[in-house]
Amino acid sequence: MEFFAKTDKGRKRRMNQDFVFATDQPLGSLPNLFLLADGMGGHRAGDYASRFLVEQLRTELSETAELPLVRLLEKKIGRVNEALYRLSMENESLRGMGSTLVCAVIEDRTMTIANIGDSRAYLIHDGRIRQITRDHSFVEEMVGRGMMRRGSEEYQHSKNIITRAVGIEETVEADFFELELTEGDFVLLCSDGLSNMVDNESMLSIALDSAPVRSKTQALIDMANINGGRDNIGVILIDPLGEETAV
Repeated sequence: MEFFAKTDKGRKRRMNQDFVFATDQPLGSLPNLFLLADGMGGHRAGDYASRFLVEQLRTELSETAELPLVRLLEKKIGRVNEALYRLSMENESLRGMGSTLVCAVIEDRTMTIANIGDSRAYLIHDGRIRQITRDHSFVEEMVGRGMMRRGSEEYQHSKNIITRAVGIEETVEADFFELELTEGDFVLLCSDGLSNMVDNESMLSIALDSAPVRSKTQALIDMANINGGRDNIGVILIDPLGEETAV
């Protein structure tokens, strides 16, 4: 397996509220773990939320547990959500904080993904790119109901309003996806700081370049910044069946 994870403040924000963790080493019952979170909240609350979510979830998952993978992730995400929500209720400066989450675990050739919010997972397969996750956002709910056209002016104006996040309510529900991987596939996890600034064809072109995964990750971030860098940028690029690991 080859992978690289990085965040960037972007060109417009004073603070980086994206946080990532990536390892191909066993963690508790898991063979590997990839986490990306995009925080929200005033002052330092968003930064606190994403960091707390990733670090606490990593700690929770490092404990060995005999549970099916989806049930394990569901349980641990729920526990961290409760803790984050409780902190926001106890500390006025953290009130209203929350975070998106996209998480991936790869077992042999099977990848399991969990997501909450509008951070995304993409699969690059057979020369094409496909979004695996579904955004928990106001505009996507409207599109699903036939009340808005994706890409319209109204869609673009309201696309940053998310309808589900970790830490904003006592409970939270993650969506889960499972897919089989084949030779030559790439997996891309990213915050909306990338997906809002770089179109799918550009992501695909960079991912399929012959450069090392580390260089391609940086190229994705550079492209987001060239296109305006209006938000923090979080990226994890994975070659699941590659032979080398980027450290």
